[in-house]
Amino acid sequence: MGDEILRMAATRLAHCSRGTNTAAHLGGDAFAIICTELGHGNLVQSMAQRLIEAMTKPFMTDDETIRATASIGIALFPGDADQLIKFADMALHQAKASGRNRYHIFSPAMDESVRRRKGLEDDLRRAIDDEAFTFLYQPQLRLGDGQVYGAEALVRWNHPDRGLVSPADFIPLAECTSLIRELGHWVLRTVCVQGRAWADAGHGDLRIAVNLSAVEFMSDDLLDNVRGALAESGLQPQKLELEITESAIMEDMEKAIATMQGLREIGARLAMDDFGTGFSSLAYLKRFPVQALKIDRSFVKEILLSAEDAAIANAVISLGQSLKLEVIAEGVEELAQADHLRQAGCDSAQGFYFGRPVPPA
Repeated sequence: MGDEILRMAATRLAHCSRGTNTAAHLGGDAFAIICTELGHGNLVQSMAQRLIEAMTKPFMTDDETIRATASIGIALFPGDADQLIKFADMALHQAKASGRNRYHIFSPAMDESVRRRKGLEDDLRRAIDDEAFTFLYQPQLRLGDGQVYGAEALVRWNHPDRGLVSPADFIPLAECTSLIRELGHWVLRTVCVQGRAWADAGHGDLRIAVNLSAVEFMSDDLLDNVRGALAESGLQPQKLELEITESAIMEDMEKAIATMQGLREIGARLAMDDFGTGFSSLAYLKRFPVQALKIDRSFVKEILLSAEDAAIANAVISLGQSLKLEVIAEGVEELAQADHLRQAGCDSAQGFYFGRPVPPA
């Protein structure tokens, strides 16, 4: 069926590009058209729109009706003459990233952006090989008595030339290049070793939390990695808390639930991070074998100023109480915020008011 759709797509492309244009199949679902006499950019864009409209019409096969979309990247001669196909491909990826079913015209800034990204990717690969990351730990406290009961591990990359690279920059890059699995495995092992070191130093009651990316959480070797990290370090499983975002769970609900159940069987704790910012249904929440909900810092930040944010935070706390889940607030920066959360019944908190992320010592 896929081959038949490709043949039909080729027929439509040839029809739209007939005349002085040359159409070719590059491989897979990728085609290229060389347009030699369009004159100016407006005609290129008109043709791109015609191609998109042609591809969005249903493909009728013997068995069913298939609907598809087309994404188009455009490079222009003579400005991009030296690497037309490469630049068109860059523009194609930009069109896909913008939502698909659209066209995008290459610009020199796009090439520079790709070069920077490729350079950062190469540096990240070397940093993972050299284990050139540091860890900071932010204390987590019970709001009732102010006692520290655990810490969240935060990974930092101090690049020799770029300086401190934000996790918001290198974690998404690691995810889209599949480096996240290697990085995540090393992070997990390092954090477990640190937790065991604290236990050996007389802090056996401390819990240690680590974030799992969506890619890492959905990987088939996650359970084996967690078992291995715990066995290698000797850390008690109940002292490890794995934080998972709502968006990661929603990618494949049934697999996510099975993975969470497997982690619970190992003995690790599970917390749903950034709760309230994703799209999970409350109907599913009762099926998630988590033990904690984390109120996202975006709600805590305005909890004293915004009635809506305060209502959401209070609702999460009430929900956690009803389901017998621990509720942890992130991003607490003021005493008044802590007091509000305490009075609302929030169990625990972390944030700059209590302590900034610090080295393990």
